[in-house]
Amino acid sequence: MSIKEKLELLGKNSIRLKIEGKETYKLGATRFGGQPDVPADFVWPAYEGESYDNVVKDRPLTFLAQFNCAELARFDTEHLLPDHGLLSFFYETDTQCWGYDPKDKGCSRVYWFEDISALAAADFPADMEDDFRFPMVRIKMDSKNSYPSWQDFSEAFPDEEDYDAFDSAWAERMEEDPEGLENRSQLLGWPFIIQNSMFAECDLVTQGYYLGNGWGKIPKEIRQRAEGSARDRWLLLFQLDTVECGGFELMFGDCGHIYFYITKEDLAACRFDRIWLILQCY
Repeated sequence: MSIKEKLELLGKNSIRLKIEGKETYKLGATRFGGQPDVPADFVWPAYEGESYDNVVKDRPLTFLAQFNCAELARFDTEHLLPDHGLLSFFYETDTQCWGYDPKDKGCSRVYWFEDISALAAADFPADMEDDFRFPMVRIKMDSKNSYPSWQDFSEAFPDEEDYDAFDSAWAERMEEDPEGLENRSQLLGWPFIIQNSMFAECDLVTQGYYLGNGWGKIPKEIRQRAEGSARDRWLLLFQLDTVECGGFELMFGDCGHIYFYITKEDLAACRFDRIWLILQCY
């Protein structure tokens, strides 16, 4: 099988997200930023971690985006997401945890609210600084095939070592979708990797292993099991690139991305409280 055929075999559907400009409020609409639509008993999530001034305290998470699942359904050709309700994403954008430490748990949250008619716009927490209250931005969606970066491809085909042939085949597919090179925000599909494959990383850190400089401390059999099976159990839920609109800019690290991962089992059961977030940048 040629590299082109292998790459095609691994193709997955993704929902590409494109920033369109300023948005006006509509209950339950897909959008970036603004005030999230939530139920009456919603408690705004906070992350208790060390701040830049070395103080451990609760900090409200930033509301990033919400997606109307009924609107997503036409683009979700593999039927992985709920077909109703509202999916909402939060992240602590001040210190921007990287996700290689089990202590980062809680720096990101995902909620699925089934009944949109029971929701209303939430007030921002009184202690949330203006810098973390983002403007409301319109999101345009479409469905596109996505293909793995070299790091994930080489894990799926460990005997394949011809990076140049892979790069040529991958670039050929990207040339068919030039808009996909401009902004890499998406739901589902393959992540665009900046550093390393993240499936085993999600698997190990959620088992409690610190990965900052601790890979060598992980028992060999546990690491091998994760590296051999995690890519079959975890998938990308949401990848967010830099967001720019007017004078507003949200960047992760140095031109990086954040990636929300979830196991296939948890996604099928709508257990969005069990996601894991990783940040990568250049």
